Amino acid sequence: MEEFLISIMNQFGYLGVFFLILIENVFPPIPSEVILLFGGFMTTYTNLNIVIMTIAATIGSVAGAIVLYYIGKILNKERLKKIVSGKIGKILRLKASDIERADHWFDTKGNKTVFFCRFIPVVRSLISIPAGMSEMAMPKFLVYTTIGSLIWNTVLIFVGSKVGERWTDIVSILDQYSHLVVILLIILFIVGVVWFYTKKAKKTKKQS
Repeated sequence: MEEFLISIMNQFGYLGVFFLILIENVFPPIPSEVILLFGGFMTTYTNLNIVIMTIAATIGSVAGAIVLYYIGKILNKERLKKIVSGKIGKILRLKASDIERADHWFDTKGNKTVFFCRFIPVVRSLISIPAGMSEMAMPKFLVYTTIGSLIWNTVLIFVGSKVGERWTDIVSILDQYSHLVVILLIILFIVGVVWFYTKKAKKTKKQS
């Protein structure tokens, strides 16, 4: 995977970075760390510029986020409510009111969530889907996505330009960070599911 990404960047420069970052946002398993750190390193031995490299990466990030935003918009709140009103909802013990609560939470916390999630592996891409599902205003979505992506891209490209040929060492460190984050997210998800169903069971007991 690394060799393929590097060959694309060596061949197409800024356009390659834009394209790969766009694809990385739509398919999170592609490592943005490799693209951005190597992109920074490229500025040390080619005529590529750090500023333009960062702009190309950020435009790619935003373009990919927009794709996922509209996927989320297609899977909108009303469709989800219809889904949970059927057999799937009974199996998962979810109701339309649960979708409403989740949507309300995103309406109130969505701005910060979209911004801060841009620094979390895997989640930085996928957060665009609930943003679209809750129909977050596009101008707001673009502002928070652009700022978050710009910070992330700037830091990694700058680091890549400073460490030079040792950029692979930074990739290894970030890989460990990514694995830790994924483990924590799995734990939080399990805790969240347990908490949700425990709270729901207590509420059902009170009503009965």
